[in-house]
Order: sequence, then structure tokens, then C-alpha cells
Amino acid sequence: MQRFFNKVKSFFSSDSNNASKHFSEPPVLKVVERKQHGISRRQIDKEALDVLYGLKRAGYDAYLVGGGVRDILLGLEPKDFDVVTNAEPEQIKGVFKSRCRLIGRRFRLAHVYFGRNVIEVATFRGDGDGKKTAGKNRKQVNHTRAVDDTGRLVRDNVYGSIEEDVWRRDFTINSLYYNIRDFSVLDYTGGMEDIEKGQLRLMRYREDPVRMIRAIRFAAKLGFEIEPNTKAPIYELAHLLKDVSHARMFEEVLKLFHSGVAIEVFEKLRHFGLFTFLFPQTHHLLSMESEGFPRMLVIEALKSTDARIQSNKGVNPSFLFAAMLWEPMLQRMEQHLAEDFSRQDAMFAAANDVIEQQIYSTSIPKRFTAQIKDIWSLQFRLLNRQGNRPQKLFEHPRFRAAYDFMGVRVAAGDDSVKEVFDWWTEYQTLDSVQQVAFANDIKKKQSRRRRPRRNRNPYRKRSHQNPNKASESNSTTND
Repeated sequence: MQRFFNKVKSFFSSDSNNASKHFSEPPVLKVVERKQHGISRRQIDKEALDVLYGLKRAGYDAYLVGGGVRDILLGLEPKDFDVVTNAEPEQIKGVFKSRCRLIGRRFRLAHVYFGRNVIEVATFRGDGDGKKTAGKNRKQVNHTRAVDDTGRLVRDNVYGSIEEDVWRRDFTINSLYYNIRDFSVLDYTGGMEDIEKGQLRLMRYREDPVRMIRAIRFAAKLGFEIEPNTKAPIYELAHLLKDVSHARMFEEVLKLFHSGVAIEVFEKLRHFGLFTFLFPQTHHLLSMESEGFPRMLVIEALKSTDARIQSNKGVNPSFLFAAMLWEPMLQRMEQHLAEDFSRQDAMFAAANDVIEQQIYSTSIPKRFTAQIKDIWSLQFRLLNRQGNRPQKLFEHPRFRAAYDFMGVRVAAGDDSVKEVFDWWTEYQTLDSVQQVAFANDIKKKQSRRRRPRRNRNPYRKRSHQNPNKASESNSTTND
């Protein structure tokens, strides 16, 4: 085990040296004057400006940092604005009082509330030795920094200067500081030049393996090239994603695939060997059939997701996970059918198996697992269009997601459900009276071509099963 840790540390040391060799120690500051950059206060949210000016009036240094600065320089609309300051969390709370809430243990942060809007404020991070400061004083105890045996940062409450803070950033393009005092941009790492070049350059992976995933997301979203010394360690360090908390991995998966460029993200994740640590079951199927239906299903689902995001429509994590895990679920379902399960029981058993396996990589909140199962279950229930079933299914809260998912299957080449999908497409264009007639028409057509009846209930288990148990199982399929 110790040999393993030593190997990981050597990777990290090599990574840190390669990624940092372009920088000088200590960092060389380049001040980009207001007239030399394109950032205007009119492009910054009023709430962020209120926080910056509030800290300034209280006598503290305050800067806009990270994605907000980067996006404005790239001509994009920032999603959020982060503030960094030399004020410590308790001092920040003293400035904003009841509007401020302190959060986090791994990273102690201040959230300043303006109605539903939140501005995140962090204190400059410093270097530390990972040991707790002695003494019982609360302020001292909170000033801690700790890393695990692989070098991953697990607690970071050592405060420092802006010169130290810059080295705690992930990429050079995210390490630009907009100064509210004179409206200049402070560039310690060549981030301005990297933005001009369209280049993604790492500060260091050492503290957080998730930065590998972030590199993929930024490269896809911004259209940037990953700089060679940033790219090389990803292949060797990908396995460290297994050490990241599953809850955090779930959030990172959503950021990746709800970025509006999910298809490119998917291809880059596979190229760098990262996808297997996010969806191992799906990766296993793709490795056996790299260009077949499983891949096309994922591509079509991601294409649909990208289109919704680019049209400013909502997206549901359940749809993403239902698409990613559909083929593994079907494979497992076939195994249960071979074990004499009914179709319904086989599907739900397979769903439980696959989801349980997935949460070893990414957690899935229970509200989403229930929705995933609904989407899958409806793929079979939508096949039955007789009597009053269509209306009941149409009113199901997950009908639209299930219908869209069936459309993805058709687009990916699953012709077995094309007729059913087309039927439901037309059904939705009709008024309530026409819908009843349309459903009756399908019933007549099916009656005319009905085959000799062998099993009145397609969900019923075979005859050798306990009849009472079978009856209970059948009753659950009725709407």
C-alpha cells in the first residue's frame, strides 16, 4: 500500500513540476490597466459590485476572480461572480451581518444573500503544512490545511495573501483578479495571454483530481486547446477520481453534460480515459461495441440535451442517467428474464442492480432514481395503447420525459418502437374526444390481427410459480 501511495505522490510531483515550469517563483505580477482590457462594471451584476464596494468601504481588499472575469474577457455572459478578499470569514460576516452566512468545512466560505441571488466570498488561501494549529482557540483551530495520502486537499482553511492565493487556482485563465479599487486586472500567471491563445493551462492537479474533469469541460465549452503539460498527467492520474466523494462526482457529471456541449465532452472523456470512472457499466458496453447502438443512444440523448440547453429549456438529471444506463439495464434485465422473472419484475430488479452499481461512482439522489425508473418503466407501458390506458399514461407526470426518451431510441436506430412513437406523437395533437377515438381505432386494428391467445397477461410469471404470488405481481401492473 505504501508503494502505491509513493507512486501516486511521484505522479503528483511530476505533474506539479511540469505544469508549473512555465511560471516564475515568486509569481511575476502583470497589471493590466483599465484601458487595456474589456471589463466594464456594467457587465458585472449589481450584487457583486455591492459586495466588492462593501468590503472596500470596510477597509479590505476585494477582487472579482475566476469564471466571471474569464467569461467577460471572452465576450460571454457570466453565470456567476465570485469575490475574493483579505477579510476572514468572520470579518466578512461582520461587514454584511444578517445577509451573510458562513458555510463549508473543507473550504470555509461566506455567502452574501440578495433575495434569491447569492454572491460567494472567499478569503485568500495560503500555503500550509497540513497540521492543525495547536491550542483551543476557535480561530486557530479553523486555520487548518490537510491533505490525504494521495496529495488530495481535504481541508483548506489556511489564509494568506493574494500572491499565495493565485497558486491555489486551477487554471491560469481562472486566476485573473479584477481590482475594484482601480478597475485593473492582476495577472500573475499569464492568464491573459492564454485567453488570447485559446489555451487551457493548469496550475496543478495535485490538490484536486476533479480538475481533470474541469479541464475537459472548459476545453469543450470554450473551444480551448489543452496545453501539452496539462494534458499529459490526465492519462496517468485518471484513477484518482475514484477517491473523490460520490456526491461531488454527481454534481460534476451534471456540469459536464449540462454544459451545452455534452457530445464533445463525452468524446473527450472517452479519449482521456475518464468516462469509465463516471459510468463504468456504460463504458464496459461501449468498449465491446464502440460504434453501435449503445453509443448512438448516448449521442442522441446528449444531442437532445444540448438542444434544450441552447434553447434555454430546462433539463432533468434523470433523463441523462436514464440514457446512460439504459443499455446496462436492458442487459441485466435479460439475465433476470432468463431466471424466470416476469417482464415487470425483471425490469425493476435490473433497474435496482444498475443504479446500485452506479452509485459507487456517482451518487444519485433518491428523487432522481425514482424518476429514472419511471422513464424506463414507461418504455414498456407505452406499448399498451388500448382502452383508457393512453389517457392515464398521458397524464403520468413522467410521460413527456419517457416520450422524449423513446424518441431518442428511435433516432438512435431502434426501429422496434418507431410505430409506437409515431402513434404517441399524433395522439398528442388531438383533442380529448379525438384521443378516445384514436385509442379505440388502435384497439380495432389489434383485434383484427390478433394471434391465438397464449397468455392473457404478458407480465404473468410462468405456470409453475406460486399462483398467489403471481396474482399479487400482476395486480401491480394495472393502471
